[in-house]
Amino acid sequence: MTVVLFFVGLALLVLGSDWLVRGGSGLAKKFRIPDIVIGLTIVSMGTSLPELLVSLFAALKGSSDIAMGSVVGSNIVNILFILGLSALIGRLTVQKNTTFIEIPIALGTALLLTFMGVLSANPVLKTGSMGLVHGIILLVFFGLFLYYMLWMTKQSRNQETEAEDQSENTGKPSLLLVGMLVSGIALLAWGADLCVNNAVLIARSWGASESLIGLTLVAAGTSLPELFTSVVATIRKESDIAIGNVVGSNIFNVLLILGTSSSIHPIRYSIGMISDMWVMSAASLLLFVLVYLGKRHTLGRMEGLIFLFAYSAYLYFLIQRG
Repeated sequence: MTVVLFFVGLALLVLGSDWLVRGGSGLAKKFRIPDIVIGLTIVSMGTSLPELLVSLFAALKGSSDIAMGSVVGSNIVNILFILGLSALIGRLTVQKNTTFIEIPIALGTALLLTFMGVLSANPVLKTGSMGLVHGIILLVFFGLFLYYMLWMTKQSRNQETEAEDQSENTGKPSLLLVGMLVSGIALLAWGADLCVNNAVLIARSWGASESLIGLTLVAAGTSLPELFTSVVATIRKESDIAIGNVVGSNIFNVLLILGTSSSIHPIRYSIGMISDMWVMSAASLLLFVLVYLGKRHTLGRMEGLIFLFAYSAYLYFLIQRG
């Protein structure tokens, strides 16, 4: 029954994030907010909300390894598995701004978290801790990232001409869109609670560590919205959404989610988690290198296979570590 409830929680996370994104993007389009801003804010933040709620609930319940593992593991899944699978399905073309600005920002946030993890580690107690100071630093950088997006909004409005919106959500009443938005948040909260509670029970019954559960089951589960969004976008040949969703989510996961969670309640984690932070940083660096070296800044099947092989190797490492 515990396993069933865990997957019910994951299903609620997926459904809730879908309603949140649909409702939020519909309202945004009604107010003529540019598509690029909708993708970088509402879609990325909507698909990252499962990680936010899982991390917050886990921290408050004292399951800090799940709190940290869900974010770090999700960022690894996003790049190595989701982009790897998407690149196998269809070639992904990356815009110049994404290659030289947004992907490096994602790499920078990963390195920032890794250095925080190294500096706050206690070799004697074999634990690390992130508290209010760390949270404030991350949230300050998140504020700078928001400022960058506002700048992009002004640039896009100067370049784009007014066009009639053809979105399926445009014709829906505002009240319905608000209802979808609120319902999505409620489902996410419920799903996160079920997911965390039952993930802890599963870890204990299987004799697995909470960090392993957080880095695998919980991380993969909370990344389902990103997976569905990127795969569908790839099939529709919308490379900007497929890549932007993953890159934006990784930035939000570190700066907003861990910044908020550690500001509200200290996050303590096993020192072994630092190695996973290095893997997250390496995955971000690998994304930048492959995009930069790729023909016309693209990710194709070869790059997809490299990502998936790297993720398989990481899973093997996790299983051997226990």
